[in-house]
Amino acid sequence: MTGNQHTHTASERGIRFDFADPALADAVRIGLTRVENLLRSVVQSDLEFVTETALHLVDAGGKRFRPLFTLLAAQFGDADREDVTKAAAVVELIHLATLYHDDVMDEATMRRGAVSANARWDNTIAILTGDFLFAHASKLVADLGTEAGHIMASTFSQLVTGQMRETIGPAQGQDPVAHYLKVIDEKTGSLIATAGRFGGMFAGVAPEQVRALSVYGDAIGKAFQISDDIIDIASPAAESGKTPGTDLREGVRTLPMLYALTDPDPQGDRLRELLAGPIADDNLVDEALKLLRESAGLEQARQTLAGYADQARTALLVLPAGPARDALDALTDYMVARTY
Repeated sequence: MTGNQHTHTASERGIRFDFADPALADAVRIGLTRVENLLRSVVQSDLEFVTETALHLVDAGGKRFRPLFTLLAAQFGDADREDVTKAAAVVELIHLATLYHDDVMDEATMRRGAVSANARWDNTIAILTGDFLFAHASKLVADLGTEAGHIMASTFSQLVTGQMRETIGPAQGQDPVAHYLKVIDEKTGSLIATAGRFGGMFAGVAPEQVRALSVYGDAIGKAFQISDDIIDIASPAAESGKTPGTDLREGVRTLPMLYALTDPDPQGDRLRELLAGPIADDNLVDEALKLLRESAGLEQARQTLAGYADQARTALLVLPAGPARDALDALTDYMVARTY
């Protein structure tokens, strides 16, 4: 709190909302409390162990970006409707379910500062828990009507396709950059777009504004992923709060790397050698980071990020001016600024 200005901040891996308007901050806080209560009630099972595993990631926290965006999108209409709370819970349940499955595929041991479900129990338990959350998301969607069911089924299809696309990699001769951008559109942009769409729909927002919220969500989701890619290379640990080169250590080729690998500069040969697989040696990680920071790839990734930010800002022009639009506009600016 600064002076008499009430500020609420929410963030997830770098996505941050700053609400300078006290009424908006309070409305979103109250809405998130309703969502939390609903999440905890819907995952209860008569088998106590299932309840325990389902609550594992719910209780681990996270800043609930997707339901938060749903609630913020609803501010352009009647945000107090019960279906808005259900819609926000649906997108979070889908997101949480994908995390259980992602951790199995990635063989992760930690998630949100807690031991991952697959490490605490085993892969089977983690997969079944994810399925359990998908089932309860489906039950909530059924309450929201046929159109919502179609939208969520389509979104789920995109999430799975994006994961499959990432797993098999680009086809022979396919542009790796185009492949990567399609993956993040499906894996990240699609669910955030649906969060915005649901928030507007169930708050009774005009159809053209619902479309704008969906477009904004898709663009900001992709911008979020690319900005994370850039920070992993460009930002010292003291500034970003995360160890640089995590993607290099995991053998993940992100957008700045893909751009850098297309550079005809002779340094590109050394980068291709370094990026052939995961890098375990700290000195080699440092060498790769130095080459990437000096490459044109980093600036190209920033330009792509700026393009998605522009798409998001253009979508906002369709929405009425006010605190909710200001919050979304500030998020867009922050998404770009955090990479410098």
